Amino acid sequence: MHELKYESSNTHFNEATRYIRVRSPEGARFVEFDFAIGDPTLFVELIMPPAVFETFCRANNVIEMTEAQKQTVDAETAKWRYGEDTLMADNHSRN
Repeated sequence: MHELKYESSNTHFNEATRYIRVRSPEGARFVEFDFAIGDPTLFVELIMPPAVFETFCRANNVIEMTEAQKQTVDAETAKWRYGEDTLMADNHSRN
């Protein structure tokens, strides 16, 4: 059996900016948020109790997405959800 060997380049990963975008209302029982590393448009959706969320944010040294980043994320999400130049996209853009 061959042992797999690889070189880790965690330095670049560890230096990448970590972004959050809170989706839940303030004071909710759980914090629903988007979490991205390096690219705000590539994120996972997470849910945590508020105390765990605070610890998570400190441990990951997160920053809040800017309004421009949020708008970009929303536009990309709509494009994937509704497509472009389709009847569904046209109907969605009317709202």
